[in-house]
Amino acid sequence: MVQYKVEVPIKSSIPILYKCLATPSGLSEWFCDDVDYENNGTVFVFKWSDSEQRAEILEGTEEDYIRFRWLDHDPEEETYFEFKIQIDDITGDVAVVVTDFCDEDEVEESQQLWESQIRDLAHNLGA
Repeated sequence: MVQYKVEVPIKSSIPILYKCLATPSGLSEWFCDDVDYENNGTVFVFKWSDSEQRAEILEGTEEDYIRFRWLDHDPEEETYFEFKIQIDDITGDVAVVVTDFCDEDEVEESQQLWESQIRDLAHNLGA
């Protein structure tokens, strides 16, 4: 598994953007069909029309970033996916930086998928 990052500019207020990245209601608007949570909100259940996956929240900071780990992945592998809100110090422009892991031969395809997902988020935000 290799780590890769995708950075996509997005015009949004930080509180609204963070809500879309770190809450079940926000994630269900652009990432999947529905999201529930278990274990007092520490595990998110991501639902698509024909499947579901669970991910635990590993860490995060309000209005900064949130990091998840898929529960069906090998716990020995130190993989995760993370949404980070990045603000350019000079211009004040906002971007979402996604960090994820995949097989080496799937990096380009995985990056394109995340770029498409974040564009869906931007569209939903009217950005």
